[in-house]
Amino acid sequence: MRSVENFGFTKDEVHRLRRLSTPEKIQDYLADLPYNKEPQGDTCRSPHLVIRLNTAHCFEGALFAAAALRVNGRPPLILDLAAVRDDDHVIAVYRSDGCWGAIAKSNYAGLQFRTPVYRNLRELVMSYFEHYYNLNGEKTLRAYSRPVNLTRFDSINWMTAEEDLWAIPEYLCEIPHVSILNGTPRRMYMDERLYKAGLVGRAE
Repeated sequence: MRSVENFGFTKDEVHRLRRLSTPEKIQDYLADLPYNKEPQGDTCRSPHLVIRLNTAHCFEGALFAAAALRVNGRPPLILDLAAVRDDDHVIAVYRSDGCWGAIAKSNYAGLQFRTPVYRNLRELVMSYFEHYYNLNGEKTLRAYSRPVNLTRFDSINWMTAEEDLWAIPEYLCEIPHVSILNGTPRRMYMDERLYKAGLVGRAE
């Protein structure tokens, strides 16, 4: 049975999510979850389907993390990192003792969890800059959105929908983003060891 109190999840799903009672536990769950190797433009699954299918890519991982945060009493916030010549990256964000942290699923090792030590969102976003690169070794992060509270999408049952949730990434594309660089930067130095480290565990 589903219930309003369970946000539409089954009892088993709520039990699973409530066990993920801290951002660190949510990140560990995402880290163990097999990466969804279908192109990100092909699927946009709800947290309910992530649990059922036992796989997620970065956007689906951010939605799952936001749902787990909500079930455990925190706001379900996501933030879009916008890139050039690369995929955008979506992270779930949260605050602890006045500082920002993040939870994320990524095929790149450096684009995942952030401890809540960042005084503002720009500090948090810039912590991803050196790790955000494409396979050509080009650093690609250029802008970020404001945090989006996913309660605005409760009307489409974003946590438990059986169909893909394209309305959310479409909304992220429409809202304003803050640029992190001035002008058009030249190609930036990429450390070879950092490049290789970021690909550790990559799902091909």
